[in-house]
Amino acid sequence: MREGLRQSMAWLHTWSGLLVCWVLFLVFGAGTASYFKEEITLWMKPELHRAAQQPASTGQQAQIAVNYMGKHAAQAPRWFISLPADRSSELSGGYVVPPSAADKAAGKRGKFKSDTIDTVTGEKAADVRETRGGEFLYRLHYDLHYMPVLWARWIVGICAMFMLVAIISGVITHKRIFKDFFTFRSGKGQRSWLDAHNATAVLALPYHLMITYTGLVTLMFMYMPSAAQMAYKGDEKAFFSDVFPGNSSNTKPAGVKAPLTAMAPLVAQAEQHWGGTRAARLVVNHPGDANATVVITRQRGAELSYLQPSMQFNGVTGELLATNGDQIAPAAQTRGALYGLHMAHFAQPLLRVLFFLCGLAGCAMVATGALLWAVKERQGHAKVLAKGGRVGFGLRLVDGLNIGAIAGLPIAFAAYFWANRLLPIVLEKRAEAEITCFFAAWGVAAVLAQLRPDRRMWQWQLRAGALLFIGLPVLNVFTTSSHLGVTLLQGRGPWAVAGFDLTVLALGLFLAAAARKVGRKARSKSGAAAVAVRKHAEPQKEAA
Repeated sequence: MREGLRQSMAWLHTWSGLLVCWVLFLVFGAGTASYFKEEITLWMKPELHRAAQQPASTGQQAQIAVNYMGKHAAQAPRWFISLPADRSSELSGGYVVPPSAADKAAGKRGKFKSDTIDTVTGEKAADVRETRGGEFLYRLHYDLHYMPVLWARWIVGICAMFMLVAIISGVITHKRIFKDFFTFRSGKGQRSWLDAHNATAVLALPYHLMITYTGLVTLMFMYMPSAAQMAYKGDEKAFFSDVFPGNSSNTKPAGVKAPLTAMAPLVAQAEQHWGGTRAARLVVNHPGDANATVVITRQRGAELSYLQPSMQFNGVTGELLATNGDQIAPAAQTRGALYGLHMAHFAQPLLRVLFFLCGLAGCAMVATGALLWAVKERQGHAKVLAKGGRVGFGLRLVDGLNIGAIAGLPIAFAAYFWANRLLPIVLEKRAEAEITCFFAAWGVAAVLAQLRPDRRMWQWQLRAGALLFIGLPVLNVFTTSSHLGVTLLQGRGPWAVAGFDLTVLALGLFLAAAARKVGRKARSKSGAAAVAVRKHAEPQKEAA
């Protein structure tokens, strides 16, 4: 603090942002895409684009799903059934596949499996490709991948805490923050990057604060568990049962077989209780057991809270056991509202687009902040570079990480979507293969960036991302019957599919413009260097 509050905050802002900026860029990128995860999943399942014959009621759909699960997941302790909704026409059933003996010995848990169910035949939709769709991107932004979930959430949580510190210290540092928002000076090197950083930060400052703080709130019980553990003496199940009643089943299986009751009457009773609002999800606990229960959850509406009312029934007799969510405790309601702000399930299409744009502004804020540090450091090495020297290891490492994260991540996203179209539909473990393509493409980009962290590498990777994104709508012409020529020009097919194609096209054009600008700067730099070499050589030649 010897240099004053603002200078100290500037130091804190720089390092709290730089140390975690590459993870934050991934979190912002995947989280921003998650606002349209249902639409992304729909695009990645082109077999569902054609209009499908749906049963007349959600009750019939629920019964079809239960019948399917009874055939294919009878041994599972719990079934998760998702009913068609406004943003998804898919009927799916999920369950946890128990781990093998070897996996149990290694401490691994069972894997979650989800099947798309054909509402006409009642069987698994055979022609629908296996993919995790937008759910992978949603999970990626807080669970990462290829590591234990607990580790990943702690890593993301620590990065979010750093982000919160960076935002607050940034506001304190910039005393002319709102004036600087209206100022942008292009072609001024470090000044231009600072102007871009200020503009993208202030443009969506309320969003940045909200999304960072609420992201921490969503996992507050993991980050700060002491209060609940002290109050409930370590019994976390009792705590969650009191705070979120109806979300879990405390009953144990009786060990006595008993058939499930019909689902249609239960769903009809729940929808009547909710004033005609349709059911969204069913959870069947201990199916086929005398102690089976069925929890039916209402579809999300325009309310801010992510907590939705549910009704719990006896799975054998159909008796109503509990009605949950009609009245929620103030503390749980507050957390539900903060959670809902983060997820934005309440948002209508235009508001969701606004959230998406603010998320892109967050990506730009993180990227420009990382680049600004590198530009400032490179200016400090200007004399060394002018004499033909090389930059230090730290700056070279940051340059490579910037290229691999900022320019390489779009390549990974595009590779994920390309893999969805090009991999054989019948490929075993196809969903995992798509994810492997995502990380393989990103890994190649990151390695190449470290080998040559310069402007040319920026240009090559930005061009690659642009070509991949722009090529997606073209690829659709040859691989699906729901391309832009059909969805946009002829007005047939889901509008969400057309929206996806137009969005990736716009992103591709933006990357192409960025690559062109980087290319012009590279040529101007090389030209200036050549002039400097000639000027330096002429006096030496005359002296000789």
